[in-house]
Amino acid sequence: MVAKVISGTEIARSIEDELRQQVSELRAKSSGSQPRLAIVQVGGREDSNVYIRMKLKAAENIGILAEHVQLPRDCTQAELLAKLTALNESPQVHGIIVQMPLDSVHQIDSHLITDAVSSYKDVDGLNTENEGRVAIGDFSGFVPCTPAGCIELIKRTGISIAGKRAVVLGRSRIVGTPVAELLKWEHATVTVCHSKTNDLSEITKTADILVVAIGRAEMVRGSWIKPGAVVIDCGINPIPDATKKSGQRLVGDVAYAEAGQVTGHVTPVPGGVGPLTVAMLMRNTVLAARRQLQRLLLPAWPLQVLRLNTQTPPPSDIVIARSQKPKQIACLAEEIGLFPSEVSQYGSTKAKISLSVLDRLRDQRGGKYIVVAGITPTPLGEGKSTTLLGLVQALCAHRGRNAFACMRQPSQGPTFGVKGGAAGGGYSQVIPMEDFNLHLTGDIHAVTAANNLLAAQMDARIFHELTQKDGPLYDRLVPKVKGVRKFSAIQLRRLKRLGIDKTDPDTLTDEERTKFARLNIDTNKIMWNRVVDLNDRYLRKITIGQSPTEKGFTRETAFDISVASEIMAILALGKDVDDIKQRLASMVVALDKSGNPVTADDLGMTGALMVLLRDALEPTLMQTLEGTPVLVHTGPFANIAHGCSSILADRIAIQLAGERGFVATEAGFGSDIGMEKFFDIKCRASGDTPHCVVLVATVRALKMHGGGPPVSPGQPLHDVYVQENVELLRKGLCNLGKHISNGNAFSVPVVVAINRHGNDTETELNLIKQYAEANGAFRAVVCDHWAQGGAGALDLADAVIDACSSSSDFKYLYPLSLSIQEKILTIAKQMYGAGQVEYTNEVLEKIKVFTSMGYDKLPICMAKTSNSLTGDPAVKGAPTGFTLRVTDMFVSVGAGFVVPMCGEISKMPGLPTRPSIYDIDLNTQTMEIEGLF
Repeated sequence: MVAKVISGTEIARSIEDELRQQVSELRAKSSGSQPRLAIVQVGGREDSNVYIRMKLKAAENIGILAEHVQLPRDCTQAELLAKLTALNESPQVHGIIVQMPLDSVHQIDSHLITDAVSSYKDVDGLNTENEGRVAIGDFSGFVPCTPAGCIELIKRTGISIAGKRAVVLGRSRIVGTPVAELLKWEHATVTVCHSKTNDLSEITKTADILVVAIGRAEMVRGSWIKPGAVVIDCGINPIPDATKKSGQRLVGDVAYAEAGQVTGHVTPVPGGVGPLTVAMLMRNTVLAARRQLQRLLLPAWPLQVLRLNTQTPPPSDIVIARSQKPKQIACLAEEIGLFPSEVSQYGSTKAKISLSVLDRLRDQRGGKYIVVAGITPTPLGEGKSTTLLGLVQALCAHRGRNAFACMRQPSQGPTFGVKGGAAGGGYSQVIPMEDFNLHLTGDIHAVTAANNLLAAQMDARIFHELTQKDGPLYDRLVPKVKGVRKFSAIQLRRLKRLGIDKTDPDTLTDEERTKFARLNIDTNKIMWNRVVDLNDRYLRKITIGQSPTEKGFTRETAFDISVASEIMAILALGKDVDDIKQRLASMVVALDKSGNPVTADDLGMTGALMVLLRDALEPTLMQTLEGTPVLVHTGPFANIAHGCSSILADRIAIQLAGERGFVATEAGFGSDIGMEKFFDIKCRASGDTPHCVVLVATVRALKMHGGGPPVSPGQPLHDVYVQENVELLRKGLCNLGKHISNGNAFSVPVVVAINRHGNDTETELNLIKQYAEANGAFRAVVCDHWAQGGAGALDLADAVIDACSSSSDFKYLYPLSLSIQEKILTIAKQMYGAGQVEYTNEVLEKIKVFTSMGYDKLPICMAKTSNSLTGDPAVKGAPTGFTLRVTDMFVSVGAGFVVPMCGEISKMPGLPTRPSIYDIDLNTQTMEIEGLF
């Protein structure tokens, strides 16, 4: 009998052709899905180099991006493990192999190393987890390459494995043991032999299939083989051969010439198992890339929902929050498709998310974009954040849709003041709510530090210019370091703005030196205040520079609350890191004595600001009470800024949610303020298109607009708010109607969410619902998410799904080409119902100046009371034809908007007579916070 040679080379070539087609299909689905393989080598053994070159060539032929990661021979075990960790965490790498043996001068545990490769990227199949899976017939991981190649070779003969007697000679964890397991799961009857097996040749003669991996040259003779058997020779051994230039040749563990006269099929050495091992490695790498893409394209996240144990009546917010044990944030991150390298944990319940996610998912089609706003609220708020969270809990935990809530980080001012935090309430909250409402991951503190460093640099520069002559001032700004003087990069940018085309500090003329060194800030035209994240009324106006060291150069200034800083608005409106950097550089802090703007870049501050804000650039991942994801980022003041969470957080959420997913983001206050700014400022900056408005309304607020008595924090509600009063409610419905029309003005469907309170009657709730749907709402639904969590917002979720599927033709309220006054008039008439707008002479003068500087092309960010559609907080309902008065105006050049001030808008709240401070304490036994909500 003459055996048929099983050519591994030919079979490998056909497999490579199949894989090449698969790679092409992957890349057609997503450019980021081209398989990537990292081959890690320690040292430089030539025999290892030969194998690596084979793998690199095969990868190139197929279209796999293979990287040879070569580490030096003095690489330590710790250094190798650190490199593997980086590769494990990289979403750009699909497969990792470690070339054995490890050629290091240090002792390295090879088993530890193979187990250090993530089982999801272990395309060699040598991780204990993957080997264990094979042992129990679970092929959801990766099958070791040589054993998989052996099975492929047997199958290509056309002979069925099932029912055959198979003998495996060798029990190594790399070949013998796993190939025996694979044969078993192919339904062969398997015997494993090794060097201690008695009567070895008698056992091998019984084999219909013989796999030899013993590592001894030509050990298996022809007489050991059953006639007609299939023989797979895994050995590769050098033996002396004087006819060869190298003095040796490679042979297998089987005497090939003898076996060829007995077997039915046999593999040659070389050209048998070796090429198939490489082909299986390539197949596993493609499989790893395909699995990653499939995970990305899953119709829904594999989310483990947290069950709510609701009580009636619900206990306090903090009791509810503490009754739920949050998921480990790393688990939630994995569920929603994040990689470890994209997650920086702050403890176990919150984490920063890398902006690199946006690059990885750049080809992913995003989800539907929803903005949650409200009617004109009472001072108590109407549950906008609670409704936002109830909606996403309903969408995600109950309707099985990928859904994100994107929220602003609350300031500590309200937390210790009266209104409270913004974590939602009842059974629709962000947890842990203490973390959310206090320091969180320190973003607001970073904004505070950056803002105040800029203020400190500005005042210091003013002082130094007042106390130094031109020459010494220039020399100190551009000092000699080790005898050499040069401009920093930020100083070169200033020179360019000044029209000075020189890079050598010693070549500037005296006039150029003075022009460069002196900012000449007009201390009467400073626009930059210091900030603190607390309510402190005594900082609304202060005098600085009173120390004798400041030589009498005092001036009046003020503190704002940190969330009112322009830096916070920039973080929220930046599209990427470069955009944020440019916006920070462009911030105008003052005018000089000639009326020209002085920027943060002029003060040399841009780089320092970016360093302080580095971590704050990333949004924070948290979760709702039901374990659904929440991204928390930025917290711009809604009165004098745009009052929305960040573009970056929204975009990350939209990409992670995927095409069938939903992202609900909040806008501050009512539709007249937050929603209008969301559309005309935020969406204009991002270019993102919203699909739906959710407008939150309550019986309580509408009764107030119908003429009900004032509602005050800390005071009991009047009887009209806790008893049915249909007539009062009917009178206030006009406010709801105006807010619905505001949403429709942007051609976006408006879903009204009627946030149920305990004293509301069915008659009152139905009246609101009927009115809303008769006056332009896409749908109006009653929600009980505060008492029931997501289950109480199912009708809202269904309405939002339907609204996002309907046709919309989103448009801005005004084009940027209009003048400042035309844009203000458009907003005042269409959003507020005003008849005309009046300006003080001072404001008219500022408009001329801003127009001359080109700021008239910026969008408008109206600063107006949130308690009324008018500029008067005492006026309720939906009045029309009134006069809106603009009493002041400033421009936030970095943020990119002009801010008209309609009445007195404080940027520094004050503490009331009895703030929440009195109720807050730390239990020193349990270290739990008490009295917080």
